[in-house]
Amino acid sequence: MSAASTTDRSHPILLAVILAIVVAGLNYGLWLVANLPNGPDDWNDPVPGFAFTAYQRYQNPMKGDVSTDPEIDSDLRLIKKYSPRIRTYSMLENPQVARLADKEGLDLMAGAQIDTRLENNEKEIDALIAQAHRFPKTITRVIVGNEVLFRGDLKPEQVMAYLDRVRAAVRQPVSVAEPFHVWIQNPELANHVDFITVHLFPYWNGITARAGVGDAIGSYEALRSAFPGKHVVIGEIGWPSNGDRFKAAYPSVSNEAIFLRSFFNQAKARGIDDYYVLEAIDQPWKENLGEGRTGAYWGMFNADRQLKFPFHGPVTEDVKWPWKALAASLLALGPMLWFGIAFRRFKLGGLLFMMGLIQLACGLIVWSATLPFNFYLGPFDWAMLILLFPAQVAILGILLINGFEFTEVLWRRKWVRHAGMLPPDPVERQPFVSIHLACHNEPPEMVQITLDSLAALDYENFEVLVLDNNTKDPAVWKPVEEYCEKLGPKFRFFHLEPWPGYKAGALNFGLTATDERADVVAVIDADYVVREDWLATLTGYFHDPKVAVVQCPQAHRDFEKNRFRRMTAWEYDGFFRIGMHHRNERNAIIQHGTMTMVRRSALEGTGGWSEWTICEDAELGLRLMHAGYELVYVDELMGKGLTPADFKAYKSQRYRWAFGAMQILKGRWHWMTRRGPLSAGQRFHFLTGWFSWFADALHYIFTMMGLLWTAGMIAAPDYFNLPMQLFLIPVIGFFFAKAIFGVVLYRARVPCGWYDTIMASVASMGLSHAIARGILHGLTREKTAFVVTAKSRRMGGSSFAAFSPVREEVLMALALLLAVIGMATHYGTQYVESTLWMFILGAQSIPYVSAMVGAWIAHQSGDDAG
Repeated sequence: MSAASTTDRSHPILLAVILAIVVAGLNYGLWLVANLPNGPDDWNDPVPGFAFTAYQRYQNPMKGDVSTDPEIDSDLRLIKKYSPRIRTYSMLENPQVARLADKEGLDLMAGAQIDTRLENNEKEIDALIAQAHRFPKTITRVIVGNEVLFRGDLKPEQVMAYLDRVRAAVRQPVSVAEPFHVWIQNPELANHVDFITVHLFPYWNGITARAGVGDAIGSYEALRSAFPGKHVVIGEIGWPSNGDRFKAAYPSVSNEAIFLRSFFNQAKARGIDDYYVLEAIDQPWKENLGEGRTGAYWGMFNADRQLKFPFHGPVTEDVKWPWKALAASLLALGPMLWFGIAFRRFKLGGLLFMMGLIQLACGLIVWSATLPFNFYLGPFDWAMLILLFPAQVAILGILLINGFEFTEVLWRRKWVRHAGMLPPDPVERQPFVSIHLACHNEPPEMVQITLDSLAALDYENFEVLVLDNNTKDPAVWKPVEEYCEKLGPKFRFFHLEPWPGYKAGALNFGLTATDERADVVAVIDADYVVREDWLATLTGYFHDPKVAVVQCPQAHRDFEKNRFRRMTAWEYDGFFRIGMHHRNERNAIIQHGTMTMVRRSALEGTGGWSEWTICEDAELGLRLMHAGYELVYVDELMGKGLTPADFKAYKSQRYRWAFGAMQILKGRWHWMTRRGPLSAGQRFHFLTGWFSWFADALHYIFTMMGLLWTAGMIAAPDYFNLPMQLFLIPVIGFFFAKAIFGVVLYRARVPCGWYDTIMASVASMGLSHAIARGILHGLTREKTAFVVTAKSRRMGGSSFAAFSPVREEVLMALALLLAVIGMATHYGTQYVESTLWMFILGAQSIPYVSAMVGAWIAHQSGDDAG
């Protein structure tokens, strides 16, 4: 082997390696940028105090859990390393805290829990007084009630009475803890306390962590000015490390570090040293106390008693990010290298784009798999994760499949398997073609136009078999029979009644009646008008014995002046301009039951038309590939038919295709999943080619789940939390990516303007529900009726009747609208998660609204021909 040839062969591998390294480096850079260290000032002193709640990771006082002495003592010893003081909230829950704090030498500001339970309030106050007397050196201050007035549990007069009673019974200074605005609104409260205890939470003011420090200190100084004779203690101050964003306030480890370390230093500079950080240790059980998910993450230590951030040096949001970045790069490396080598014929931009998409998908998988461990999730949450994670992987799979089509269409150097029209054969070399035209209840005048176009073919060796099956009314089929007689001996008419097997059954009869000279069987629909050179310029492909099928696009006529027919015509065009070329590169086209020619010996030799599926054309194409034949796709408009007459017919046709696709998937599953005659590329396309339709089915399932979850969040918020961002962001990203892919490809390949592009998109999205039903029914049922697509029907009735074909879509759209209204009423936009969820509900409604728009346009368009 020469050095030149060795270089030529190794070059694609070297290029793939270089590109994979570049993309992996970009991946590492993204993780780095997302976790850039933040630099708040160092803190070298003890923290003045911590709010302390004595519950472990899986304990919940709402369920009666109680911490043990060793657990509490361990926590107090941990806190003592960082602060000399703690604050508690209840004397009845874990009453041993005062005794253990005394043992550890900690200063305790002890609290009594006061709320609407008046009898329990008495017990709390009695216990507080008793503990204050028992540990006078440890309990240096007492708090009677925590945010009682803020919650509206009691009236100010009741709180003041409790305060006066405790002040009379203990020697320690007494206060009640309330937010800033409660003290301002109830200045008389200050006359019943020895000092003011205020809670300052700039997070709930919806500002950034850096701005929050000034906000907190400003509120503190304003309170000192309002009550110059009272000492002010900050009973709670902090920032959550996780949970739900609130306006501009973002919960994160780095923001918690920035806020607390900045506050510590500025407070020290101003001589403020009497405050308690909320809180010492995360309390996962607080997630259901009304603050949403955020309530569980206010601790400076996590629930496993690990310090969340250092007091010195820069702060990194996720200290494990290098390992995650490495895992994402390693996960993507193999697929990227394979793609770079296998598709080295693509332009450099396409290779980089697809490798980047592979790397992004792997990064999202690693992120989604690891991020839940940053949250305190219960069994229900984990169950939902286990259910939803595979769905996320499926979404990424669909995105990669769409991305591959996007890459191949836009960045190919040329089509590898391109076929065009051939020079016509002389008459003596023309293969004999038997044209089969199956019809059922078709308007005779429409069929006659098709027959006229066939009679005008510039071809000598052909016949036409009109196969009318199960048309009951002689007034419909008799005129066609008579017309065939007028056209001469090449045209033969067969009325089949009763006849099984729908269209496939009629076509199988046609094989028995086909002229024995016929080498090729051509099939067209009863509404098509063909070009004169259809047979002459294409039958030459059958001189190659490997070719079994020559397929031309479905195309349409007489639609330009009819808005509904126009939007559907351009919607159909997208697949034949984009998807069929993409599949043709690997000899994996979908054979269609019109404008197709099939080698007769291949058709009969593999069993004829399958009557067990309502998509006998697509099944035949797969069967011929399995038999080792080549299928040729010629992107020339050799014939044009009519679009479905109305939205009901349009939906019905797509439902039939989706149902039939699932029949084929089930019936030929072993062909597509095992090595055999089908190539890897053919198996890929027939397994994944319907994934976009599976996405419609998933959309329907997710919509139903979303509606149920929304109802749960509104009716039972204690059990149904706002969905986490880790699920919402990828879903929204998928929605935008899929839309961008579709529009860009359409503009690049389909010769229409922006108006037609948008309207075709509306038509396509309006079919989502019909496709979803077809997929789900096809997976769960064996058979369904073959409904002929109506091509000639006049819409009538009232405006309300326009929506009768889309009743289910209307109900789904209304349900989603009510869900958005419910979310806006109950949650508003205060949480980013609630805003994202409303956005997703709105996005989920787009297909249903599109169906309503399509049905309305069809109704308004009115006329049959346009």
